[in-house]
Amino acid sequence: MLRVSTLRKITSFTVFFFVFSASFTQAQEYSTPINEVNKTDVYWGDLHVHSNYSPDSFAFGNTRLNPENAIKFARGELVTANNGMSVQLRRPLDFILVADHAEFIGVLPMLINRDPVILETELGQQWSDLLEKSGGDIGVIIDQWLARLSNPDYEQELSEEFRTTIWKKAAGFAESQNDPGVFTAFVGYEWTSMVQGNNLHRVVLFRDDAETATQLPPYSSLDSLDPEQLWAAMQRYETKTGGKVMSIPHNGNVSNGLMFALEDLNGNPIDSDYAERRARWEPIYEVTQVKGDGEAHPFLSPDDEFADFETWDEDNIARTVAKENSMLKHEYARSALKLGLQLDNELGVNPYQFGMIGSTDSHTTLSTADDNNFWGKFLDSEPNPKRLTNDMADILWQNWRLAASGYAGVWARENTRAALYDSLARKEVYATTGPRIALRVFGGWEFVESDINSPQLADIGYTKGVPMGGHLSSAPEGDSPKFLIQAFKDPDGANLDRAQVVKAWLNKNGKPEEHIYEVALSDGRSVIAKTGLAPPITSTVDVEQASYSNSVGEVSFSVFWQDPDFDPLQHALYYVRVIEIPTPRWTAYDAKYFSLDPPKNIPMITQERVYSSPIWYDPKGGTD
Repeated sequence: MLRVSTLRKITSFTVFFFVFSASFTQAQEYSTPINEVNKTDVYWGDLHVHSNYSPDSFAFGNTRLNPENAIKFARGELVTANNGMSVQLRRPLDFILVADHAEFIGVLPMLINRDPVILETELGQQWSDLLEKSGGDIGVIIDQWLARLSNPDYEQELSEEFRTTIWKKAAGFAESQNDPGVFTAFVGYEWTSMVQGNNLHRVVLFRDDAETATQLPPYSSLDSLDPEQLWAAMQRYETKTGGKVMSIPHNGNVSNGLMFALEDLNGNPIDSDYAERRARWEPIYEVTQVKGDGEAHPFLSPDDEFADFETWDEDNIARTVAKENSMLKHEYARSALKLGLQLDNELGVNPYQFGMIGSTDSHTTLSTADDNNFWGKFLDSEPNPKRLTNDMADILWQNWRLAASGYAGVWARENTRAALYDSLARKEVYATTGPRIALRVFGGWEFVESDINSPQLADIGYTKGVPMGGHLSSAPEGDSPKFLIQAFKDPDGANLDRAQVVKAWLNKNGKPEEHIYEVALSDGRSVIAKTGLAPPITSTVDVEQASYSNSVGEVSFSVFWQDPDFDPLQHALYYVRVIEIPTPRWTAYDAKYFSLDPPKNIPMITQERVYSSPIWYDPKGGTD
């Protein structure tokens, strides 16, 4: 039998234990992940794929693969391509957006299948008659489609009810394949404005489910060719539904100077209202894809030895107006980012403060950005012995010029529409031309050099600074921003050649300047003082065998870097470019597979890369 005094002691201890335990639990959980409010992982995806619901995709041979096929392929399933070959991704993606053209979305498959829903419309009957008179030549319909894209006088020829019906069907594919936490299928489309043949295309991406996103029909260039009217339509959508939506421009390189102009489409100088709306609706830019890489241009950045990468700059998207050098600074991302600094200095708002992603713009329904598994843009650029020859051209350029690019890397808390969308909106994203290089970048004032070696680097980065896409201000007196940069090679790809910080700023006269800092070089190389450049890495590429060796380069870079040329009074931005060692381009893989001797002007070697979203410094602004 227990004595009363002993019982009192046990009771007292028990009460103390429970009180202590409850108090400790409320303060902090023992299990670390519960306390990690900033934990993120990188997810890979493509936000710009076309199926046979896009008129041009269908007309150029993609008659069998619909949006559902695109999503299943991205998830890793085996698909039979339009050329009859089997195709599959070695590594599935984490997310996808099938962004079919809003202009007559889904109409051509219905027309060819004699669907009574489309044949009962005036447009459907008109196009059916054209097809019959032409002997089934689908080209007559694509001519009709293209004419409407660049003509502001055309009006919508399909009722809102009809367009909403088809839109619901298209969005339904994404809804049926979306699997929160496992795979994300976004709802969206492409707005396809071609002002006088100049590319102003935008992908429209919804955060919402199909039921919400389809409450209004997709806004197309038949409604307006003006991006400002697209933004107004997006505002109406958010007001009506309570949802969220953004637009993602792409291919400024074929806009002939319109994508990042200093005037609106009416020729009026950009004002603060325009700048605020553009920054609000277009937080990211698709900087690399099949129609060329848009990060930099050698004319604009003559001191950048890596600026001439998959460059397309001959004319506009309709091939109607030749390119002039004066257009280039309004077409490429780095130049646009610098123009944004100038406009911010003048207007107090930066319209070109965007993060960077890549996507494919594939019109084959197949999202492929790997050189050793590249399926082109249209049917004629799917693998075949003729796609390397100069006489085989698609609607835009010769097929050998197509770039096997790109994907979007997104740092998010989980693989869901909401989490991925929110990361895109805050610009914690980066672009890759194909390889899945894991890249983290943080900027701040309080980092110390030992932080780069911490196993809790991400915790330190989020706690003491901002990630890519973030903003810094209020520089401590006598200090300059510090950066933590960590890059790991694609585990199924090539080693890394170098890591660079690209800095742009406004000088004391308010003019933009740029400089590239080599912050990490592989194989013990260093910058040559006389030239300011690093020796090129040894190439291990065997073109004939379409092979290379990882006997050169590094597996990873971990860099602490502090700006040595900082002026706290100057607007500035910083982004990171990581470049792989030389590897075979897709043209080399084709030459080997088809036993070809391609023309000597075709490039056979490439150096793939990733671009982080910038971190901005504003002398007068707030800190994210």
